[in-house]
Amino acid sequence: MLTVTVVIGLAAGTIALAFAALRTRWIIKQPVANERLSEIGGYVQSGAMTFMNREYRALFPIVLVVAGYLFVGHDGFLRYQAFAFLAGAAASAAAGYFGMRVATSSNSRTTEAALSGMDRALRVAFSGGAVMGMAVVGLVLVGMSVTLALTARTVGASESAMVNYVLPILSGFSLGASSVALFARVGGGIFTKAADVGADLVGKVEAGIPEDDPRNPATIADNVGDNVGDVAGMGADLFESFVGSLIGSMILAFALPVSLEVRFRLMAFPIIISAVGVLASIVGVFLVRTGGKRGPQGALNFGTFGAAVIAAVGIVPPLIALFANADLPTGMTPLRIYFTVIIGLVTGIGIGFLTEYFTGTGKKPVKQIVQSSLTGPATTIITGLGVGMLSAVFPILLIAGAISISYALAGLYGVAIAAVGMLITLGVQLAVDAYGPIADNAGGLAVMSDYPSDVRTITDELDAVGNTTAAVGKGFAIGSAALTAIILLSSFRASAGVESIDLTDTPVLVGLLMGAVIPYLFSSLAMSAIGTAAFEMIEEVRRQFSEKPGILTGNDIPDYDRCVAISTQSALAQMMLPGLIAIITPVAVGFLGGVDMLIGLLIGVTVSGVVLAIMMSNAGGAWDNAKKMIESGEAGGRGSDAHKAAVVGDTVGDPFKDTAGPALNILIKLMSVVALVIAPALRVIGG
Repeated sequence: MLTVTVVIGLAAGTIALAFAALRTRWIIKQPVANERLSEIGGYVQSGAMTFMNREYRALFPIVLVVAGYLFVGHDGFLRYQAFAFLAGAAASAAAGYFGMRVATSSNSRTTEAALSGMDRALRVAFSGGAVMGMAVVGLVLVGMSVTLALTARTVGASESAMVNYVLPILSGFSLGASSVALFARVGGGIFTKAADVGADLVGKVEAGIPEDDPRNPATIADNVGDNVGDVAGMGADLFESFVGSLIGSMILAFALPVSLEVRFRLMAFPIIISAVGVLASIVGVFLVRTGGKRGPQGALNFGTFGAAVIAAVGIVPPLIALFANADLPTGMTPLRIYFTVIIGLVTGIGIGFLTEYFTGTGKKPVKQIVQSSLTGPATTIITGLGVGMLSAVFPILLIAGAISISYALAGLYGVAIAAVGMLITLGVQLAVDAYGPIADNAGGLAVMSDYPSDVRTITDELDAVGNTTAAVGKGFAIGSAALTAIILLSSFRASAGVESIDLTDTPVLVGLLMGAVIPYLFSSLAMSAIGTAAFEMIEEVRRQFSEKPGILTGNDIPDYDRCVAISTQSALAQMMLPGLIAIITPVAVGFLGGVDMLIGLLIGVTVSGVVLAIMMSNAGGAWDNAKKMIESGEAGGRGSDAHKAAVVGDTVGDPFKDTAGPALNILIKLMSVVALVIAPALRVIGG
């Protein structure tokens, strides 16, 4: 069964990577005839790739130190965990790198394609996102399958070998992916928001020039930031969610009281249904077409829902083949396992709908913020915070319901499979999310390259839809993070040999309180970092306007490179402390406070982090779309007092939704993965 699992995982991963390569080839063949467009698009791509290269160089020493610790801190076969860690880090970095390169090649081609109409532009932008989505899925499946095969071949595939060596070594792969993801998300978020805040406050509010105006020195850095923050950052986020859900479900499968053969089948199931999800996602990509009454949003929804339906049907044959005659644990049946997958799918879609309601243009919560902007920035901020706080209630209820029902159907294994089910069509889901910043860049490039108004109309519509898909993607990422963190926590408990936990014990309560406050400390550091970086950016834009007055009249060329350099330096310098807190805290609490305190810590950070992440992401998305509604003519339109108030609200919301909020997803998962990696050592100490 293990061989079959590895072969299926490798085959599915290879198909995903091959599809990503074919989409890349098609995108590169799309023409860019306008020299000005090609030049500006080149600036954006160069800036993005420079940041990625410098970020990875900065992370390289940290990765080596952690790998060295894993190698020296273990003995025997567990030392292979260090190599699995390196493989996970390399796979996550590769997914971000290639996805970023294609995304920054797609933006100018989307602008050019808009000359041929909406459908052509949508296909190019969405294809760029599909490369990111399929690259993530492919590298996860190939990386995990190769690691699993090599480890099992080295240490064996007996029950003791799987429990004591193979699965703990696989957790090293997850740690590598999570570590790179956190720094990518925080670093990218600081970069993009420093540029965005500088461009908005000085360019739009002080100088009164439009967004994406080429006279704004920070505009190229702003476009670069959209990619490093939302394409690479979100890709890394969901990469490690996918890895964590797969490894967590595999560990829980081996904790069940069944025969070794059935355990292998239960372990194989998440890999096999993920392979089905790859094929469903590919079909979903081809379903994204406009035409008739179907606009861009309808086309994207049709592809996403179509892939979900295909996956729901496609997992039935492997489910029957694996479990029809298997002696499953008491109360667990093939039908119950199937329903846990469906629960995950439905929960992901439900969170998407809720996020769209609270952040979508024209929806009641966003209209309330638009109305409050008429009375100034203070009421704009107050209303937006209220919307964000309220928006956290319903996704939490949905997640809680999914956990409860999945547990009732198939125990903790059912919760794990629900988490995998939520991510089963990740290829197309991430494509929809990554489409957003590509469409946003395409609109900016159209403005900077002075394209005709009909092109800008198309890119503006694509951008408006992309703003919603980005918000929905963040909501989906938070939901998947919650389920993944819970199964990683359960896997840690099983690996550490803990039968039960009394929440009234003092060490557990201390851990809970510490865990509950960490998301606030983490968010504070991220927000402060953005404030520091934004101050430098604002001063630089003001300096250029002051020293070169010809910039605003079009007679001087802004120094774009200087703004890109400021964002890069600030992001790299200030991403380290938040990231190190996430890695060091579980180790310190585990070895100094014990397993009980560590479990309390993980529970506290998960509960607090998920709620705070939803609030911040949705408040930021709502402020952003309120500003866009005003810019489209509501409440006095551009340049009005309401518009200035909305810009302030959006400036506060941007770090919420693009840095601190999304980074919390990775924080809670990374801390659970770190705990999982050190579980064997804690078990020895506790025993």
